[in-house]
Amino acid sequence: MTWNRREFLQAAAFGLSTGLLDHAPAAQNAGSTIRAVAFDGFVIFDPRPVFALAERLFPGKGAEISSAWRMRQFEYQWLCALSRRYVDFEQATEGALVYAANLLKLDLTADNRAQLMRAYLELKAWPDVLPALRKMHDLGIRLAVLSNATPRILEAGIDNSGLQRLFDYVISTHNIQTYKPDPRAYQMGIDAFKLPRNQIAFAAFGGWDAAGAKWFGYPTFWVNRMSLPVEELDARPDAIVATAGELIALIRP
Repeated sequence: MTWNRREFLQAAAFGLSTGLLDHAPAAQNAGSTIRAVAFDGFVIFDPRPVFALAERLFPGKGAEISSAWRMRQFEYQWLCALSRRYVDFEQATEGALVYAANLLKLDLTADNRAQLMRAYLELKAWPDVLPALRKMHDLGIRLAVLSNATPRILEAGIDNSGLQRLFDYVISTHNIQTYKPDPRAYQMGIDAFKLPRNQIAFAAFGGWDAAGAKWFGYPTFWVNRMSLPVEELDARPDAIVATAGELIALIRP
């Protein structure tokens, strides 16, 4: 696997190092009849342009600020969920950005700050997503996004990507003022689809989210686009794939 400089900087934003790991072997089908799939937002929407913008705004420092920003972004969400002192995804993300800039002693101007936050409203789907969703839809699989992102970010991404008619539900944990991996967040998928949890596959972007969904009881497929190792917890996903298209063989009725 080879990476150009921009790809490396984008990958570094997700905590990767130069020693990228191969995909873990995929497990077999979880064994249940899958009637619906709930996707984490970043399985659908490609966040790399946000971190590429960080490199343009802070040449030579994009990977550092992106990595610090991304890590603190999730830490703030988890802290809010654990303490039950909620701020929404956009507030947590902006606070994390300011923290990362302060940590690295970078001059985050009001304009740069606004550009980086606005980039979340300009996200588009990964190239493999549209054909995969169309195929699942044609197979009669019901589809949802189940994300920590705000409804505004999710709706913008769907509009930007032409996915308006493919999702049965767009579910934001903002509506119950918590974040995954709070079990109440995963319960939103059951409440929407009104199906038993073993008939709803959860497609995770992050390894931590795959662990949370597996603990909750979903058949869990990790779309491990960044080739990261499996979390060292007793929550191995049922299968690990690299793209959304690879999910079709796992959920085909």
